Amino acid sequence: MKPVSTSLITCLFAALLAVPALSMAAGEAAPAKAKPDLVKGAATYAAVCVACHAADGNSAIAANAKLAQQHPEYLVKQLQEFKSGKRKNAIMQGFAAALSDDDMRNISYWVASKPVKPGFAKDKALVALGERIYRGGISDRQVPACAGCHSPNGAGVPSQYPRLGGQHAEYTATQLTTFRDGGRENSLQMSQVAAKLNDREIRAVADYIAGLR
Repeated sequence: MKPVSTSLITCLFAALLAVPALSMAAGEAAPAKAKPDLVKGAATYAAVCVACHAADGNSAIAANAKLAQQHPEYLVKQLQEFKSGKRKNAIMQGFAAALSDDDMRNISYWVASKPVKPGFAKDKALVALGERIYRGGISDRQVPACAGCHSPNGAGVPSQYPRLGGQHAEYTATQLTTFRDGGRENSLQMSQVAAKLNDREIRAVADYIAGLR
C-alpha cells in the first residue's frame, strides 16, 4: 500500500473544516421574516375592516366578531382560509381576496394590539348551564370543557386556540351552530365538539363566554 501524502491529508482536513463554515454562512444568509408593519396595518384596517368591526376592533354589531386583542396568528389563519374558501363566508371571502399575506399580518397584529372591551352575560336563566359546560364539559356525551383549550378566563392560547372572552354571544352561538351543522369546516376539533351540543347548550355557553374577562 502506498503511503498517503501529507499534502492530501491536509487538503481533506481543510475540506472537512469548510463544511460547517459553509453551513453557518448559508444559515446567516437566510432572510429574517419581516416584522408586521402596524402603521400599514392600521391604514389597511381602516380601509377594509372598520365598517363591520369598528375602529378599535370592538364591533358594535353583535353578529360581527370582536377582533381586538385576538391572537394575531389566529386572525391570519382565518383571513387566509376565507381567501382560499376553506372557511366559507361570501362577504369575508370578497374582502380577504384583495389582501396579500403581508396585509393580513399587518392587519392582524395591529388589531391584536387593541384592548377588547369586556362584555357580559345577559340570560340569567342559562348562565349557570353555560358555566358548567365551559368549565366542566358534559361528561356523559364526552364534551370537553371549553376552558381546557380556551383557558378559564377565555384568553385562549397564542398560536393554538383563539381568545373567546368578551366575544358577542350572538357571534359565538352562530359559529358553534355553523360548526355543528357543517357550514364551517376549518376546525375538525370544533366540529366534533359542536356536533354534541343542542341549541339551548350553545346559547348558554355563548352567553357565558360573553361575560368572561
